[in-house]
Amino acid sequence: MPKASNIQATRKRHTRTLKAAAGYFGDRSRLYKHAKTAVIRAGQYAYRDRRKRKSTFKQLWATRINIAVRAEGITYSRFMERIRKAGIQLNRKQLSELAINDPVAFKALVAQFKTAK
Repeated sequence: MPKASNIQATRKRHTRTLKAAAGYFGDRSRLYKHAKTAVIRAGQYAYRDRRKRKSTFKQLWATRINIAVRAEGITYSRFMERIRKAGIQLNRKQLSELAINDPVAFKALVAQFKTAK
């Protein structure tokens, strides 16, 4: 008795993988065997980097805040410590946006913490 191969499922799986690999260079976009490994690896990178993006943005926000507060003569760590002690509910993203888009308000915030100590 011949072996059952279920060609429809195989064809569908191959088509799905090759469609996901469209635009890849050389055999990676044309041959199933190479496309399969390329798609799996791309998925691993995408998964990892979706999480990495969050830490990258946190670094960017911290850098922006650091630059803005150093211009006012205070360090980033002291500023964040005073923010936390004062109970201010602004996160790094909001503080960064404030420093970039509304420097006058940010300077007022820093001045308030300078006087409080």
